[in-house]
Amino acid sequence: MKAIVLSDTHIPHRAKDLPERVKEEINNVDIIIHAGDFTTYDLYLELKALKPIYAVRGNMDDDDVYDKLPETMIFELEGVSIGLYHGIGAPWGIEKKVLAKFKEKDKLDLIIFGHSHRALKKEGKPILFNPGSPTDRFFAPKRSYGILEIKNGKIVRLDHVFL
Repeated sequence: MKAIVLSDTHIPHRAKDLPERVKEEINNVDIIIHAGDFTTYDLYLELKALKPIYAVRGNMDDDDVYDKLPETMIFELEGVSIGLYHGIGAPWGIEKKVLAKFKEKDKLDLIIFGHSHRALKKEGKPILFNPGSPTDRFFAPKRSYGILEIKNGKIVRLDHVFL
């Protein structure tokens, strides 16, 4: 199972469209995971038409996204338990806020979040992963997204791709 991990795409407010490299990557994955701030529901529907998608709303999403997507989500991919949340507040110390959002964090293998636009991977139980933003460098030196691969119930790849 291979997934592209996105967050903070902010289409069309920060960019008119996803970068070509992201579009190409979507063709090579099984699923899309998006940690919020699509900005409009149209992008969610566009991505959903391409691949199965796990997604939550973000603080900058319009009312349609806010009404249709949950704030948090827990799901399992091939035996790996994943929490998904956008995040809130200042980007400094966001990891504590993300962990506090999941009462069952001890049962999760991975928590994916966004909000800060900063790529982050913090090993532990659970692993904390922020893919960054593929369209914006606010609080980050480079634009980025993530790749997650799972085989035989284990995470075999969890990396950032910098644009």
